[in-house]
This record gives sequence, C-alpha cells and structure tokens, in this order.
Amino acid sequence: MIGRRIALLRARRGFTQTELAKKLGMSQPLLSRYERGELRLHGALVAELATALAVPSDEILGLTETKDNGAVKDRRLLRLAQEIDRLPRQDKRALIRTIEQYLKGAHVP
Repeated sequence: MIGRRIALLRARRGFTQTELAKKLGMSQPLLSRYERGELRLHGALVAELATALAVPSDEILGLTETKDNGAVKDRRLLRLAQEIDRLPRQDKRALIRTIEQYLKGAHVP
C-alpha cells in the first residue's frame, strides 16, 4: 500500500506527520488520510513527496523496493545529525572530530 510506504519513508527521514505536511503545504490530518490509504495520490503529490523525502517517485509508488540504506532509526539522533549538517563548516568539522574521538575512546566498532 502506497500510504504505508509514505509513512515508512517519512519515519526513516525523521519527519513527523506535521513536519512533512508543512513541507508539502497541507494539513496534518490530510497527510494522515493519505498515509492511511483513504485518499488516492495524484501525480503532482507523488512528485512533491519524492522531493520532500529525497527518494525516487518509483519508491513511493512501490515500483522499486524501499531500501533501508543504513537509515538512522533513532529520530533524536537523526534530528541532531540534521542540525549538525546545518552548522557552519568549521563548527561542523570540530564537532565531528569530537564525536570521532569519543567513539574511539569508547571502543565502539
């Protein structure tokens, strides 16, 4: 079902329904109805969803398999990664070096 794929892709990208709905210029209840399969998607919306979720439209339509691609499953961690990505380059590099050093010291594989 297309609605389930949308919900899965949304969750993998770390978006709430409210956040994705805002990106799409619609209300959260309307997005919820699409995800539950109560409403049929039109072509323009498929394209907008693909752009907002950074996936090919074929993946939304189920023409290609949805891939995990090592997606972060912890929403909090994903949000932090997105915030780090928005930092100035110098701050981002410093923070990444700090994280790498912490992980080396923690002996995490």
